[in-house]
Amino acid sequence: MAKAGGERKPAFYTLSGIPIKRLYTPEDVKGLNYEVHLGEPGKYPFTRGIYPTMYRGRIWTIRMFSGYGSPEETNRRWKELIKHGETGLSTAFDYPTLNGYDSDHPLARGEVGRAGVAVSCLPDMERLFEGIPIGSVTTSFTINAPAICILSMYFATALKQGVPLTQVGGTTQNDMLKEFIAQKSYRFPPEPSLFINVDIVKFCTEHAPLWHPISISGYHIREAGATAIQELAWTLADGMTFVEKGVEMGLDVDSFAPRLSFFFCCHVDFFEEIAKFRAARRMWAKIMKDRFNAKDPRSWCLRFHTQTAGQSLTYQYPELNIARTAIEALAAVLGGTNSLHTNSYDEAICLPTEKAAQIATLTQRFIAHETGVASVVDPLGGSYYVEWLTNEVEARAWEEIERIEKQGGVLKCIENGYYLRELARTANEYRRKIESGEIEVVGVNCFAPPDLKYDFKPLKIPLELEEQRKEFLSRLRERRNNSEVKAVLNKLRRAAEDREHLFPLVLKAVQVHATLGEIMQTFEDVYGRYKEQPVF
Repeated sequence: MAKAGGERKPAFYTLSGIPIKRLYTPEDVKGLNYEVHLGEPGKYPFTRGIYPTMYRGRIWTIRMFSGYGSPEETNRRWKELIKHGETGLSTAFDYPTLNGYDSDHPLARGEVGRAGVAVSCLPDMERLFEGIPIGSVTTSFTINAPAICILSMYFATALKQGVPLTQVGGTTQNDMLKEFIAQKSYRFPPEPSLFINVDIVKFCTEHAPLWHPISISGYHIREAGATAIQELAWTLADGMTFVEKGVEMGLDVDSFAPRLSFFFCCHVDFFEEIAKFRAARRMWAKIMKDRFNAKDPRSWCLRFHTQTAGQSLTYQYPELNIARTAIEALAAVLGGTNSLHTNSYDEAICLPTEKAAQIATLTQRFIAHETGVASVVDPLGGSYYVEWLTNEVEARAWEEIERIEKQGGVLKCIENGYYLRELARTANEYRRKIESGEIEVVGVNCFAPPDLKYDFKPLKIPLELEEQRKEFLSRLRERRNNSEVKAVLNKLRRAAEDREHLFPLVLKAVQVHATLGEIMQTFEDVYGRYKEQPVF
């Protein structure tokens, strides 16, 4: 307890370590120029939002990350989510799919359908979207190394439904840089992985103009232990690397930059997260206008999806996670997110149950329709503290980007182990502060109710699913035209060797029922398999 006239602690900091004063006044923002640093919503530098009306015009997209078991099971869950107000789909794939293996591969054993939906071929994708009109819904695919295969399956499914690619909207994550930095679901070395990422951008730019071909992702970086400053800086540095590669491959920057999107985490430090989102828009606008000489104002806009922080959820007193998620979601909305996923309160224990997923979805409806925060654009704009903190977050993020560039850029920092060393340092520091009580986590290291009992009925994936998947894929390989599959895969191999445009051949391969694993193995035969070097 603080003494009379005193304070609770000797010093106050954000989770990123930014010192916080007792009070902020006009003196703290005396250098702030409204037109230069803020501007009107929908105008450069987009600090206050990328659209003039923001949520007064349209509420952010409610896009819940979901997927488990078979395509049929996920299809049923999606239809339930749509019934409860979801306005966009977001696909969680199981580990074999994420790593480019079919469900019958030896490495898939024990993991099929466990942490996401199993998708190995075009018929899987068709069943996943049975009864869901692709032309009427936007879909996000959290997929990276095999993104070219999954997106080809989706486009092939759209064409089967009679939907032209010019009318297909959604997003592929397709960000291999953050895989090498944080998530580690890679197959090929960084350089060919980056080439495939941008090959997808090229195809979508020419044939699917409503599709966001890359979602440059800070979320996984933050979940791996990065601070908000590192998440922002590393994500924007990745974004610059993708733009540089696109230009190097002959694309005009304004032909693809308007379709780039971003993916950020929203942690529990309410004001720091809001400042991070505002700073991100301002920084990206400067990068695209000044560094890449983009002329189209749409190229200057940072569009982003947000997910509340899985790292903040606790298995102790899990009902408290409903409050944590609601606060994080509110920060994302006040920061101007364009779409949002709210985590389910039971995710620290199990895959989200149906009830928990419904509560998570309706949490967004509560924020949108009961609180009034969607009635005003950037309601915290002009706050002395928020504007000062936005400036401070931006300044520190620029310093971190400069450190990356001094080492030779993102690929060099992957190679020399910089990211791994930094993540180990910041993740361990965060955990140490929780264990010491310096960072308070209610229900874990303070205010923990005694004798808590949990009454959970976890979602269970039937053990027979794996055998069913093996039998299904065996029948697929028997019934397809294997000569045609072999011919297309041989063409794809030659194109990969010659660094030619890959996407049209992958699209053809999935249409003749080549599997995800077969296509990925074709690439691995050419590019090799990446093995991360130990970092000390």
